[in-house]
Amino acid sequence: MGTPLDGGSRVPIGCPAKLRRVTRKKVAPDLEGWLSLAKARYAMGAKSVGPLQYASHMEPQVCLHASEAQEGLQKFKVVRAGVHAPEEVGTREAGLRRRKGPTKTPEPESSEAPQDPLNWFGILVPHSLRQAQASFRDGLQLAADIASLQNRIDWGRSQLRGLQEKLKQLEPGAA
Repeated sequence: MGTPLDGGSRVPIGCPAKLRRVTRKKVAPDLEGWLSLAKARYAMGAKSVGPLQYASHMEPQVCLHASEAQEGLQKFKVVRAGVHAPEEVGTREAGLRRRKGPTKTPEPESSEAPQDPLNWFGILVPHSLRQAQASFRDGLQLAADIASLQNRIDWGRSQLRGLQEKLKQLEPGAA
């Protein structure tokens, strides 16, 4: 008879080290983004790059999508705004499906793609402002990865605690 530790449960041992590595990676794009933003403010002037140039109506370019992964873990992913996650494709019902009739076409004004926020600062923006935007996007992706890893670590800790409790219950009974 085996112990509960040699069962099919796998505890993610390398997750804390991976989390530290990814966290260090996240600091670099954030720092680079703020430095590039400072360079853009220096090149264009402090009044040309600031909150006064923000649009009156802002829409997000990216959204955070949480999905259920294995063992009920949540996995976070950064997706472009307006793009929906693909649904599972499969046969829901056996038989024929009725096609939808012609639908009313939406007005072109309402289906407009989100405007690039760099255009708020003018047509010809410095390269450092584009670099700042790219760095912050990378940082956002890494933040989603960190959140997914943190969930996995929490799950691993709870699995380890459960296995330790099972082991403690078996030890007094065997002695």
